[in-house]
Amino acid sequence: MTQKVFILVGTKKGAFIFESEPGRRAWAQRGPYCETWPLNHMVGDAASGAIYAGGGNEWFGPAVWKSTDLGRTWTHSSEGLAYEAGEQPIKSVWSLAPRNGSLYAGVEPAGLFRSDDGGQSWSHVAGLREHPSRPHWQPGGGGLILHSLVRHPTDDHQIWVGISAAGVFYTADGGATWQPRNQGTRADFLPEGERYPEMGQCVHCLVMAPGKSERLYQQNHCGMYRSDDGGERWESIEAGLPSSFGFPAAAHPYDPETLYLLPLNGDSSGRYVPEAKAAVWRTRDGGATWRALRKGLPQENVYFGVLRQAMATDRLEPAGVYFGTNTGMLFASADEGESWSRVAEYLPPILSVETLVAEA
Repeated sequence: MTQKVFILVGTKKGAFIFESEPGRRAWAQRGPYCETWPLNHMVGDAASGAIYAGGGNEWFGPAVWKSTDLGRTWTHSSEGLAYEAGEQPIKSVWSLAPRNGSLYAGVEPAGLFRSDDGGQSWSHVAGLREHPSRPHWQPGGGGLILHSLVRHPTDDHQIWVGISAAGVFYTADGGATWQPRNQGTRADFLPEGERYPEMGQCVHCLVMAPGKSERLYQQNHCGMYRSDDGGERWESIEAGLPSSFGFPAAAHPYDPETLYLLPLNGDSSGRYVPEAKAAVWRTRDGGATWRALRKGLPQENVYFGVLRQAMATDRLEPAGVYFGTNTGMLFASADEGESWSRVAEYLPPILSVETLVAEA
């Protein structure tokens, strides 16, 4: 058994897995798996080594797939992934978060489910949809989806979720009650004088800094933000970026001051990389300053975008950084973003990228 790093790629046509030694100089590709279902999110559980993939659509319905042999074989279940009779049916699973033997799933229409048996069966965390703001939640361009799931590293009762386009919500009691946490984030699409509501912001991606559970970063439809108090108050950190619009954000595995973004050129300008030149933007000081990382990335006639869950880091040293495009290209850096190489092309549109380091 040797240590290996895996890139877990969810696409519109199934799951793909890329495997390498810790040096990350060459990658072996496997897939597609999961019967080519559309998969919005694919994650690895570092504790158990299990891999989970969530997805579905109106035709298949929702399900969570599971592999216990690093992706070679899969089973799936949707037992319990349903709202009460009379409510709008669940279309798909959008986000997954395993920790300490439990697994949470965010779904469309926005809601939260929990499994305590490795994804075999699910129970509805009803408190979120019982929030008084629920009748006012409006779908974003991708639907009314719970796409970001952030769990506290040591307290299983604390969870943050991001819902498009309802905003960020937080629970400290395992999901029984929830609070909106959107103060300081803009909603530029609302009328003048109403652009800082309690909820209704279009959050695109929410991540937690390592070693600082109160520090959160948020890529929003209308800006980039940092919170140092668990989301009670957000501050803009978009100065120095080429655009306030984008989807993914990826935290460094060890340094809470380092964050990676991939801004796009705007919500109504084509949603591709600014000036048609690919770049990942990195801060080393919590968002005070930003630097474009371009070495090895295409710098001419680039019109791809990167979706909200399609960028990740690994936990090796130096950290690896990865992103997948909506045109089916996968890029990797083994030196914290200083240089890049193309791992794959001609994949289906990439919906999510995550990593797993495991013995294999």
